[in-house]
Amino acid sequence: MKENASNLRGIDHLIAVMARLRSPQGGCPWDLEQTFASIAPYTLEETYELVEAIEHNDIVHIKEELGDVLFQVAFHARMGQEAGLFDLDSIAQDVADKMIERHPHVFGARDVDNAGDVAANWEADKEAKRQAAAARENRVASALDGVSTALPAATRAVKLQSRAAKAGFDWNNPRDVIAKIHEEIGELEHEFAIAAPDADAVEDEMGDVLFAVVNLARKLNVDPETALRRTNRKFERRFRGIETRLAAQGRTLSDASLDDMERIWNDIKAEEKSVIKAG
Repeated sequence: MKENASNLRGIDHLIAVMARLRSPQGGCPWDLEQTFASIAPYTLEETYELVEAIEHNDIVHIKEELGDVLFQVAFHARMGQEAGLFDLDSIAQDVADKMIERHPHVFGARDVDNAGDVAANWEADKEAKRQAAAARENRVASALDGVSTALPAATRAVKLQSRAAKAGFDWNNPRDVIAKIHEEIGELEHEFAIAAPDADAVEDEMGDVLFAVVNLARKLNVDPETALRRTNRKFERRFRGIETRLAAQGRTLSDASLDDMERIWNDIKAEEKSVIKAG
């Protein structure tokens, strides 16, 4: 039986569609096989697609991708409901209660003067919860408690570094971080320059270089994930430009030398910079 959207509010229609997809009687075999773990990669993928739409300021696709993310939430909620754990309504209720708790300057008696005060209060409240959790678990509370291991590596590195910085473990000058990057690159060069480089050691030193670069980005108030996504787009644009210009000459990448490709790359780069200056 087809769900009648005209008789339901949008969120109720979504809940009904999700229930039908997961129904043992006539539901979708693929949807029925899914678990929290199997759906997690799709949840992450849809979130990144939303971020991409936001970065392009593509309003049509922002709405579409928000819908896809919402569907992922509904999917997890339905599986939770089937297991008797939670449903979409209880998820919404919990997060609403949490936002009320974390915004006492709006819903309570606490006064704030600016956004900085709000952020400070938010962090203080979260720190109190971390201390309470450590006490319940009979362990020493860490400044790094609560930094999720599921975050993208660069994002998690920023959060770890920021927590350590608040505890006073940080350089004051970005130039000190640049010196650390050079030091780490030197250690990496040493590892892969030896006759039989150890793969684990090379990976370890490469990680140290990346961690130091992320730290520099943090010191410069640059989000490394955003910066790298921007560079990825730039690389893709210029590389596709090489392919297009070679095709206009009746050539392909396999027909071109590295010097040819480098020359076209530099032409495209110069043209992009001239457009930016003209703008």
